[in-house]
Amino acid sequence: MKVPTIIGISAAVILALAAAGSSFAFHSGGAADCGGCHSMHNSFEGTANVTGRSFAQGSGPFLLKANDISGVCLNCHNAADTAPSSYHISTNGITPYDSTSPVEMTPGGDFAWLKKTMTFTINGNTSTVDGERHGHNIIASDYGYVQDTLLTTAPGGTYPAANLACSSCHDPHGRYRRFADGTYNTTGLPIFNSGSYNDSAEPVANVAAVGAYRILGGNGYLPKSLVNSGYSTAFTTDPMDVVVASTYNRSEDIDQTGIFYGRNVSEWCANCHTDLHQESFPSGTAGFRHPSANGAKLTSTIVTNYNAYVTSGIMTNTNTAKAFSTLAPFATDTQDRTVMKPQAVTGTGGNSNHAAATASDNVMCLSCHRAHTTAFESMLRWNQSSEFLTAADSAGTAIYDTVNGSGTGYSQTQQQNAYYGRQATFFGPFARSYCNKCHAND
Repeated sequence: MKVPTIIGISAAVILALAAAGSSFAFHSGGAADCGGCHSMHNSFEGTANVTGRSFAQGSGPFLLKANDISGVCLNCHNAADTAPSSYHISTNGITPYDSTSPVEMTPGGDFAWLKKTMTFTINGNTSTVDGERHGHNIIASDYGYVQDTLLTTAPGGTYPAANLACSSCHDPHGRYRRFADGTYNTTGLPIFNSGSYNDSAEPVANVAAVGAYRILGGNGYLPKSLVNSGYSTAFTTDPMDVVVASTYNRSEDIDQTGIFYGRNVSEWCANCHTDLHQESFPSGTAGFRHPSANGAKLTSTIVTNYNAYVTSGIMTNTNTAKAFSTLAPFATDTQDRTVMKPQAVTGTGGNSNHAAATASDNVMCLSCHRAHTTAFESMLRWNQSSEFLTAADSAGTAIYDTVNGSGTGYSQTQQQNAYYGRQATFFGPFARSYCNKCHAND
């Protein structure tokens, strides 16, 4: 990938760029080094298909160091962690039915929940929830991830499940870049820094751009893996504008991870889930879908509910620093980083740097879902399979139920991991669906 030479930059600008981008991660906000993903001659240090090499076995497409596209991503992003760690988005060694538990807690979720098929009893009936219902079923044969057996295309769209890979959403070469005027393109000024974090540098006009959030694909993006599939519908919307704290894979038992969802979140999801995208429909209308878009503004009732909600039946919060919840985040139709970055800082003492909800904020797809996977059906952020999220012990203290179906077969530890480290007391005894964060008094 050619990087244009920058001529005539002042010494002050050079120093500013160096200070802002002196320590890069592998992707550096754009393309990583070629040898990190590709084996130029299908070999490792000159020997073909070496057993025990550091990357997965086989020769995948495009000379990848794995048997398929997602596999090469998981060479780095999968790990046998026992607690949330760095950039990992998949816990190794997870198996169905038992007490093994995914542990990564990035905002997108841990893909290993796809492996947690669980059987449980509710209302006297035995039920099974297949792990594949927990999120996006990426295909990574080296790591035990397979195609969705039920959904052949994206819900509300036509993207083929047989081709779902990390690269379906993320541009592996990180070509999409944000310029100082807020526009995106795949060419132009060089990318010198990540555009994802609250401490990321900002673009410098006429000098350098920054990468799109999470190297997401934008307008015109079509993965190379689809070239021979018959699917040719390219993205029509540029990457969503989001900022997250640089330490983002962590338990939220005490403090929530700082994140700010800005412009075009649902609009970007609609690149694949087109028919699920609605801005507003009056309740009770035939064909109604939950509004989710920049124009789906929170009503005054929802704003009041959201900011006051503590738990089921308790609507007494008056502390604006405790109003925002990463279990039901809202978005704001902005890409102004001077607004976004200060609110994407992890709070202290249970408070949040994020402002409370207002009528200028909007609901989005990620208000209810995580982008990768969750422990629950339809990759929802909380359990919708039973009446209660919690139960109570003999002393009346909230506990995660493992008997009556509210845990869908999960142990208490698994449920706490599913809620990103939150103890059951966060919800309180016999807490009902977290939909009530917005709809408690509807």
